[in-house]
Amino acid sequence: MPLHGGDPSVLRRLNSVATLRALRGGGEPTLTELANLVSLSRPTTEGALSELTARGLVEEVAPEAGRRLGRPARRYRFRAEAGHALGVEINAHRTLVYVADLDGRVVGGHRADLDVGLAPRERLSAVRGAARTALAEAGLTRSELWAVAAGTPGVIDADGRIAICTVVPGWQGVHLARELGRSFPCPVLVENDANLAAVAERWRGAAENVDDVVYVLAGLHTGAGALIGGRLHRGRWGAAGEVGTLPELGLRDTAAELAGLGTSPGPERPEPQADRAAEEILAAARAGEPAALARVDQVAGRMARGIAAMVLALDPEMVIVGGALTLTGDVLVRELRRHVLPLCLGPTRIEASTLGDESVGLGAVRLALDRIEADLLRLDPGPS
Repeated sequence: MPLHGGDPSVLRRLNSVATLRALRGGGEPTLTELANLVSLSRPTTEGALSELTARGLVEEVAPEAGRRLGRPARRYRFRAEAGHALGVEINAHRTLVYVADLDGRVVGGHRADLDVGLAPRERLSAVRGAARTALAEAGLTRSELWAVAAGTPGVIDADGRIAICTVVPGWQGVHLARELGRSFPCPVLVENDANLAAVAERWRGAAENVDDVVYVLAGLHTGAGALIGGRLHRGRWGAAGEVGTLPELGLRDTAAELAGLGTSPGPERPEPQADRAAEEILAAARAGEPAALARVDQVAGRMARGIAAMVLALDPEMVIVGGALTLTGDVLVRELRRHVLPLCLGPTRIEASTLGDESVGLGAVRLALDRIEADLLRLDPGPS
């Protein structure tokens, strides 16, 4: 942004943003160290610190007890506790909520099982109850939240409405951002669950600092999210990664296939039954039971077509496999490696998630934190 002599407010804002960025890097620098980091004079840096302190984002650190006589250098730190982010996962059978400070440290959480057949109103009520419990555990109120993000199955449009969803009954068409926004006095974001799982794995999981990643969320159905150049790729309509909708690619009805049910769970084969049966097959395979190993091999071969299609389209450095079907061990991931890699043209790594069933909730936290950071580091201090 060009700065002119007539833009003192913009210049002050620029100095504050630079100072805040430096403090977000961690540590407790002295005034002199901070001035050197941001290439500003001491008086200018002190003015920026004064503004940030008034906003509650920075504080001067008290000198250590027992230090030698003499005036100690003033040190400053970023107040990660100044605000908080709420990350929520909502799927057919549970909700998971995390509360984190501005450094991403989780300070509260709650998970609750949900009946698959809940109506949207009842599901939303349960989510709000889980959020209240998580906030209470952290000793916080809704007014201390600066952003909320939620991850859920389906195609999510740019306004936070669930455009397409076949996994959660009655969920399609729900304007989730607006519904949750009625409960929180801050921005509310909504994203596809596999997309957020990919974000979480790059943030603090198996794909940490890897720029090109495909995340495969293996569960009742199998979805995928992709990061390209370190950025989430949503596509024009939010449907990127939804290759599982094509039955020819073998990513539909994954848990039912593994459980030997063959088709989507219906009234006679509800989702929990499919999930439990699939988990039993995986546990038996991990123990070396031949029939279970053969079943896992068959399903991995079926899934390989869809995963290889994503790999061939995007050429990622890494594929992360997570979700409910990976929680009983890496037996499915091992078989996927064997089936997928021969179909690919490059040495893409296929790894198991290290975040387990927390990936979607943590990805939601990261999305909320990204929104908060974008607001904090804006040169234009207007309303968010």
